Amino acid sequence: MSEPEAEFDLKSFLAGLPHLPGVYRHLDVKGEVLYVGKARDLKKRVSSYFQKTGHGPRIAHMVARVVRVEITVTPSETEALLLENNLIKRLKPRYNILFRDDKSYPYLMVSAHAVPRMLYYRGSTQRAGVFFGPYPNAWAVRETMQVLQKVFRLRTCEDSVYANRTRPCLLYQINRCSGPCVDHITPQAYAQDVARATQFLKGQTQQVLTDIEQRMQQAAEALAFEKAAQLRDQMSALSRVLQQQTMEESDGQDTDVIAIAMEAGKACVTLAMVRGGRHLGDRAIFPSHTDGDTPADILEVFLAQHYVDHALPSIVVTSTAPADEALIELLAMAGKTKTRLLTRPQGVRRAWLEQAVRNAARSLTRALSEGGARESRTMALAQTLGLDTDEESLNSLHIECFDISHTAGEATQASCVVFRQHDMQPSLYRRYNIAGITPGDDYAAMRQVLMRRYAKVADGDAPLPDLVLIDGGKGQITVAREVFEEYGLDIVRLVGVAKGENRKTGLETLVFADGREPVALGLSSAALLLIAQIRDEAHRFAITGMRIKRARARQSSRLEDIEGVGAKRRQRLLNRFGGFGGVSSASVEQLSSVEGISPELARRIYDALHQA
Repeated sequence: MSEPEAEFDLKSFLAGLPHLPGVYRHLDVKGEVLYVGKARDLKKRVSSYFQKTGHGPRIAHMVARVVRVEITVTPSETEALLLENNLIKRLKPRYNILFRDDKSYPYLMVSAHAVPRMLYYRGSTQRAGVFFGPYPNAWAVRETMQVLQKVFRLRTCEDSVYANRTRPCLLYQINRCSGPCVDHITPQAYAQDVARATQFLKGQTQQVLTDIEQRMQQAAEALAFEKAAQLRDQMSALSRVLQQQTMEESDGQDTDVIAIAMEAGKACVTLAMVRGGRHLGDRAIFPSHTDGDTPADILEVFLAQHYVDHALPSIVVTSTAPADEALIELLAMAGKTKTRLLTRPQGVRRAWLEQAVRNAARSLTRALSEGGARESRTMALAQTLGLDTDEESLNSLHIECFDISHTAGEATQASCVVFRQHDMQPSLYRRYNIAGITPGDDYAAMRQVLMRRYAKVADGDAPLPDLVLIDGGKGQITVAREVFEEYGLDIVRLVGVAKGENRKTGLETLVFADGREPVALGLSSAALLLIAQIRDEAHRFAITGMRIKRARARQSSRLEDIEGVGAKRRQRLLNRFGGFGGVSSASVEQLSSVEGISPELARRIYDALHQA
């Protein structure tokens, strides 16, 4: 028999803390991590929570719940910063200021191919290639790509398409690509265009214009008038672009401008990005758990969480100083960069900051208006279903909704969407491939997805949502109840959403697993409008996944149905041409170049894929 755990002695613990850098974690009576923080001196920082008064409401409320503290000593404060942010993102403690994961910032990428392409890119920047950004949104990337197409005519096609073209594409015809795929430009000349495009992206526009002008004059002196005309057109196009773009009179250093607005306990952080002298736009970000915090506190957390994942620019301009003014130095050390923090900028950077402050205030005003409407709908739903209606319960209300989609039993997929903090949470959505059932058996599909999802809950590896919505009526909710009873879960949380005629919002009926009478709330019900929104999102997410799965299955089966194309040959074809689309657009000669594909089989494949 194991001995009971000794009671935590806070006084002795604080006395034994080292004067070293590290990370601390405050835990409640259930062992849940309430707060994660870093410190350059663990003894001073952790002790301050229990020896000082005058904490903000959020921290005071957290300290009242702390029954245990754990620490991890690190070799340096920089490593403490990295560990702190990894723990915050993994544990999402309820008393930390939390920003949504922003790893999805897009980049413009120039590939490492021998004949590079430019592309819109999201993901890790550790792969081969040159990355420009991050950009605040997709529109800013695509606008820049259009500029590069007009001026430098860089290719954007997939490498598999580039390798198999026999004639130039439409982009060449409209002067948006120089046609390197069919040797309409030499590799050397194309490489020079790529180099000039990267100069432009770095803000070295005057050097690019000077270079083009010099080459135009050289071509004219050599009587290469066609070449000179092409360079003249390129210089003219670039000049027009520069006149249309907002090119600021700055030193060209990459700059991030961060402004914070606060009102009614809510905060908005606006991040504006300037790259190569071009103001690319901004993004509004709304942190959670900010009640009682100052702009300096929020800025410090944003800087730490954002720049742990993204490279620091040369200059960071902020509307206030962070609570820890040494933070930028720590982040620069972690990223091995040199960065200046400006809180009182001059000239054009001052204008950028003033605009960011105005944008933050406008975004916060709009969010408060929209948020009030969202919160009122959450309250209406909680009141209708008899859930807790205190502010903390409403803010943490966790709803999951399931739907099944297929086409006459083909490509069955189930979706699970998540509603939390008064909004949908796409990062938590999940799709499930359904297999091993009779095609078209929606009840069996629902049983399978619920068992797969809530087995983790039953094992203690995942929390049980406050409400589980099932898209369906009595039959579907019966299946859901059986699964919950099998796992020993609370069936009160199960609610079916029976469709109205033609799936029209307002005609749905709520069906309860615990035997309560069905309820028809009517179109005027805010609670039903929220339920319908969540249900429709589950339906959209399921049907989108089903269509993707169905298209892949049908494309693969079209190759499978061709006599002589087995699994190995099919895989070789798909690998060579980058997928089914590349195979279907390949010529007979290109198909026959694949190992194991004879000219006769290539003709058979071509005819099968192009028959009416």
